[in-house]
Amino acid sequence: MENTQNHIADCDDKLSKTQRKQAMHALQKIGEQLTTLNDQQLNALNLPAQLQEAVDEARHINKFGARKRQMQYIGKLMRHVDILPIQEKLDTWQQASLNQTALLHQTEQWRERILTDVTALTDFVNQYPTTEITHIRLLVRNTLKERKANKPPKSYRLLFQALQAIILQAQN
Repeated sequence: MENTQNHIADCDDKLSKTQRKQAMHALQKIGEQLTTLNDQQLNALNLPAQLQEAVDEARHINKFGARKRQMQYIGKLMRHVDILPIQEKLDTWQQASLNQTALLHQTEQWRERILTDVTALTDFVNQYPTTEITHIRLLVRNTLKERKANKPPKSYRLLFQALQAIILQAQN
């Protein structure tokens, strides 16, 4: 009876083939993320030398079959590495990227709204009280003149940068 209980405990410790495959695919996906990083980010992860070399090699492989084999190799190497710090760092970088994208979208929406709606600038000033309203009005006026004269959108870009700086200042 005791022997049977040990056998059941051993079976619980072992993963099924499906679970092992899912774990390997997860490691390969993390490996794919590593190949998209720049050199500075890769160095920040402090990867083992062999894994670092495999990732560098994968970046230069263009053929699909060879790249797939290299990704499998990276996944195999990653079995022997603590994945948690790597995944946390990747998640942090991805979240920062998502925040930056959200900021760009928010700024773009405000710029378009200010250019098309007369009351939008008042709403913007109410939400961001540190706004230098005369500067924003000047940029809006110049942007509209540029559009009318079919000139390059210099003030349009400056308006975006000014709004973005105000929004960033309010977030910090």
